[in-house]
Amino acid sequence: MANTKSAKKNVVKSEKRRLKNLARKTAIKTAMKKVVVAIEAKSANVDILLSDVAAKLARAKSKNVLHPRTASRKLSRLAKRVNASKKELAV
Repeated sequence: MANTKSAKKNVVKSEKRRLKNLARKTAIKTAMKKVVVAIEAKSANVDILLSDVAAKLARAKSKNVLHPRTASRKLSRLAKRVNASKKELAV
């Protein structure tokens, strides 16, 4: 357990950060699942959902919640699925 006053404060701060980071990661996962469900349902609002995911990933990347390459990879793979579904609908 923390001994000094500053160490105790740092414990509180790190717990707050941990919860915020967890909330951001969970929100990203939920948004990504919404896109996948929309793709499977052949919904028209996939682009709006994808832009929401892109915004959340960019925010997490800038806040160092996710590594920049991880965020880019997740967005790229999701965009690839969206584009494939659009081609499938067009044919």
